Amino acid sequence: MASNKKKGGVGPWTVSRHVVQVIILCLFAAPLLLTGWGLAGAYIGTGGEFALDVTPADMAVWGSLSSSQIFGIDLLDPFATAQVIAASKTVVGTMVWCLPILIGFGIIRGRAFCGWACPVNLLGEAVDWLRGKLGIQVSEMPVPRIAKPIIALAVLVLSAITSIPVFESFSPIGAFSRGLLFGSLLGVYTLVAIVVAELFWGHRVWCRSLCPLGGFYQVVGTVGVLSVKIDHDTCITCNKCKQACLVDPAVLDAAVAGDEDRVRSGDCMLCGKCVDHCPTGALKIGPAAPGLKL
Repeated sequence: MASNKKKGGVGPWTVSRHVVQVIILCLFAAPLLLTGWGLAGAYIGTGGEFALDVTPADMAVWGSLSSSQIFGIDLLDPFATAQVIAASKTVVGTMVWCLPILIGFGIIRGRAFCGWACPVNLLGEAVDWLRGKLGIQVSEMPVPRIAKPIIALAVLVLSAITSIPVFESFSPIGAFSRGLLFGSLLGVYTLVAIVVAELFWGHRVWCRSLCPLGGFYQVVGTVGVLSVKIDHDTCITCNKCKQACLVDPAVLDAAVAGDEDRVRSGDCMLCGKCVDHCPTGALKIGPAAPGLKL
């Protein structure tokens, strides 16, 4: 079976993932554009031919990846909610709206959020492309990926100590959303730092090793029921899957070595790049028992 990746191009999983990422960004941008508010804080007026005489909050979809409303249903970022609970030492009823997101990604695979929804991952892939064009060589894994869940735990502890949702004050996802939607520069330094670090220090170092949200979803991902599965009879151990991996080539080690029939690590983002790059079609994404492994 041939590779899913077209010669000189990208494979269907990568294309699909990028399409989903763009659609998500458009869904959050559309309410502002349709109501005449514009993007990046620009006001284009509500008197235009296509502008609706409503506010963005009246639209079917409104908000950001941190907090949004879809058809009148509030949805909250589970990790942000956990920080608020830690900081306020209080649980209120509205916090239950983080559960659909938590349960949904828990069932699928926690870090699928990182691979398919997070705009910072899209930024990281753009940095990968730029680094390749510039011929810059960086370390593959300067910080072990186990650092992420440790940092996530530290964020919750610090939130409890300081009574402030610590990560939300510098979250690159929040900075991206505020910049795109409202023109805010608050937190943009985090995005700049990520670009510089990934361009000159370590390959995908933020997403692989430092992001506390990624660490949170890494833990959640241990119970996901979708995995990258491998057909050992077809695999030729060329390691092209490991070279393509956005997370850490080590998550594929046991599967490629023949010790496992799937990628068990909760760190897998189900991005599909390994599937796209497999020259024999030995890899596929499908249902499997939870990996129960960080």
